[in-house]
Amino acid sequence: MSELLPALPTGYRARPASAEDLGAVHRLVAACEHELYGRPQTDAGGVAADFARPGLVPASDTLLVHDPDGRLAAHAWVNRRSKVDVHPGHRGRGLGAALLDWAEARARQADGGQIVQTVPDGDTAAVALLRSRGYQPMVTEWLLEFGLAEGAAPAVPEPPEGITVRPFRPGGTAAERDARAAHRLVQDAFDEWQPRRMDYEEWARHTVERPAFAPAMSVLAFAGDQLVGAAIALDLPDTGEGYLEQVAVRRDHRNRGIARLLLRHAFRTFQQRGRRSGTLWTHSNTGALDLYLRVGMTVRHSSTVHRKGLGAARPSV
Repeated sequence: MSELLPALPTGYRARPASAEDLGAVHRLVAACEHELYGRPQTDAGGVAADFARPGLVPASDTLLVHDPDGRLAAHAWVNRRSKVDVHPGHRGRGLGAALLDWAEARARQADGGQIVQTVPDGDTAAVALLRSRGYQPMVTEWLLEFGLAEGAAPAVPEPPEGITVRPFRPGGTAAERDARAAHRLVQDAFDEWQPRRMDYEEWARHTVERPAFAPAMSVLAFAGDQLVGAAIALDLPDTGEGYLEQVAVRRDHRNRGIARLLLRHAFRTFQQRGRRSGTLWTHSNTGALDLYLRVGMTVRHSSTVHRKGLGAARPSV
């Protein structure tokens, strides 16, 4: 790893991340989000799930940059995708460019044919940096929200004929059965656009094993005893929001109003729990934006997934 360490401004030091650093990385990400959006969006469980990606080796695939006083100034990881965050108080010093160089070098070393990064459209400096390095836009992502007025519960439509809904069961063997059925449903539904299927363990780290997972706020739809739809919710009290990590409907039950039913059930539960809004991310490959707009959601902000093709790894000397 040492030959890949980037050149940094005087006084800054780089090292790989460890499990003990996750809290500091989360605080850094939250500071970046607060600067850009006026509020944090990522919970600690989301950061932990990123650092537990299959195949990611912290010693070679992560990097933390500390300032002369030992405070975390920036971080990056690379594992098929890449993420770079620089604390607002340390921008304009070349840290982002240095970590971008490191991420590309590490991706080449790992024989990656490309590198992918998602950057908020409002972060114009980061977008300009990526474009100057030859990254091209690939996919647009949108964060959508549904405002929840106090005391005004969202209307929930009647279920389609033969469809029943209930929340996730809260624990034990029954909860695991719900989770494994939801995993199969989501992976089958997302096969149309996601680049690879997640095994259960990876999927669970992003959903049902996160500390913020809210089984009582998550909704399952059944046709008889067959799971045909799921809306998996996270409770993010620090943001005052309920968040839908995933929404999926089995292909042979689409266009029946099941997605709208799941969304409205989740939003009503969010409102009953005192949340100010319900949010979710979607992107242009899913074709779901119009659905979310029709149920009354609006776009809060957008991001773009950028991709760059990489040449063969340089021989070591």
